[in-house]
Amino acid sequence: MRATARDSGSSLPAPPLWEQVAAGFVIVMLTGALIGPVFAPDQGETPILRLIWLPVYAITLGLILNRLGRMASAWPAWIILGLLTLLALASRYWSIDPAVTDRRVIALFMSSAFAVYLGVAFTGAHLPRLLMHTGLVMAVGSLVMVLAFPAIGIHQDDNAGLWRGLWYEKNQMGIVMVATAVASAAVLTAPDRHERTVWMALLTLALSIGLMLGTQSKTSLLCLMAGLGVIGGLWIMRRGGPVLSVVAVWGAVTAVGIAAWVWTDNSALILELLGKDPTLTGRTDIWESLMRRVAERPWTGFGYSAFWGKESVPAHYVRLETGWLVPSAHNGWIDLLVQVGWPGAVLVGTVMAITLFALVVRLGGQGFREGGFSLAYLLVFALLSASESVLLSHANLPWALFLALTARALTPDPMPRRHTATVPLARRRRGAYLTSPRIVPN
Repeated sequence: MRATARDSGSSLPAPPLWEQVAAGFVIVMLTGALIGPVFAPDQGETPILRLIWLPVYAITLGLILNRLGRMASAWPAWIILGLLTLLALASRYWSIDPAVTDRRVIALFMSSAFAVYLGVAFTGAHLPRLLMHTGLVMAVGSLVMVLAFPAIGIHQDDNAGLWRGLWYEKNQMGIVMVATAVASAAVLTAPDRHERTVWMALLTLALSIGLMLGTQSKTSLLCLMAGLGVIGGLWIMRRGGPVLSVVAVWGAVTAVGIAAWVWTDNSALILELLGKDPTLTGRTDIWESLMRRVAERPWTGFGYSAFWGKESVPAHYVRLETGWLVPSAHNGWIDLLVQVGWPGAVLVGTVMAITLFALVVRLGGQGFREGGFSLAYLLVFALLSASESVLLSHANLPWALFLALTARALTPDPMPRRHTATVPLARRRRGAYLTSPRIVPN
């Protein structure tokens, strides 16, 4: 049944079912679920994968054209998208692999354009509801892979025994399940929810948390705790009034301060308790080597998405210095620096700050109607960017969801259009006309 504006925490009704299915399909593709492991098990880029994305781009264009008028109202988000894309495109002139840069810029623009559509078309609680439904499908599929096809759903060599579901790596499943869990929690705390929605949200929340724990990803666990903490805190603020809101904010600030102090003085011990060595499984060595590469090209980087190619000379130096085949920076900001330099990092950081400010300003309206999803996921994304290469990434769900939050934060929700129903003249003559105009939602 199509949700109404009131029971979805939005000023607009939910998009029709066909549009929700189409958007959900693109979201699944952005996660890389199943398609990559089946068609490119060695994680290499193949012509088949490029062809598979063509219908995804066609669906994206169709969805945008279907809501062209609404897309125009998101002009601040389109300006941001244009600046980010132009920066990536300009890097082709100094890229160490211009052909790869050109291809990835197209993918960046299309996935980012879908993100703008997603943030604008799915207002209020409609976005976390869509993510919950889509995440539930992927969670069930992952559970089937783990139980029925363990050769695919469970790591066999490196990280043997850890769950990866429909994806290449356990961290990929962990990230998707965290987004699903946060969206489910937001649906649970959003106002005016149906009982059927509550039960589905509880099921999805439990399943996604269970699958995330199966990955044993410490980053995903930290992101989950932070995201659910924000949603719980905002729920307390909405239900408890001003006094409890002040107490909640004070408690959150105090907890963050204590956590920062404990981490500063006992980081090595905490990492050991979490099963991590003080070098974060060799990541600090990677970061030190990469920062030496950044010093070679601080203002330009080595070209968008070109640094980690198989024939990349600077990446070869990193792999020699660290002693293993490093696939990525394992840090979004450093990966951004080696691609597009400090101008790119500053631009992305500015967009994140603008998004945070806009979401806080709108907290009393859309923020509460959606169950606090936007602020919760923004914190999740910020934490994730410290350990995963998710900033300015092409065909990537975390980056797409972040840009969707930017679009919804900078685009005001329109009021539902209304019109005055005309009373037929024959009814008026029978004395059946209304004394006041009847307002009917359009």
